Amino acid sequence: MPRPKRNFLATAEETSTPPTSLGNRHEIARVQKAEGKNLYTVQVPDRAEPLLVELPSRFRSQIWIKRGGFVVIDRSTFEDRDNKLDGEIVNVVRDEKQWRKQHYWPSEFIAKPAYPDDSEEESTVGKMPPLEDLDSAE
Repeated sequence: MPRPKRNFLATAEETSTPPTSLGNRHEIARVQKAEGKNLYTVQVPDRAEPLLVELPSRFRSQIWIKRGGFVVIDRSTFEDRDNKLDGEIVNVVRDEKQWRKQHYWPSEFIAKPAYPDDSEEESTVGKMPPLEDLDSAE
């Protein structure tokens, strides 16, 4: 028997809008790799080495996480256990534009333009060659 649709709609609503503030132990992380079995490798801004986090059952088969996407993790859930997991995903960032406007968004994850602004050099694409070049060709 499939899960009720109200569970799916509640999960989708929860992930579509950002909270007003993050919890004390919550952090925003970028997904680097899906390891399999609902485990993901994520990068946190203040740490050089990646963390291994688990996707809880309420998100499984309902919300898809892509590489390079963002999630909110809680690192305190697995502190008392002696295993390889470093935390748990508590929320998935779906509308990244809204999330980036929040005050708690890390400055390391600010969107950079795809092409750097090279305003010093003018582009010659679509322009006629200068008259000096035409005179020297004759």
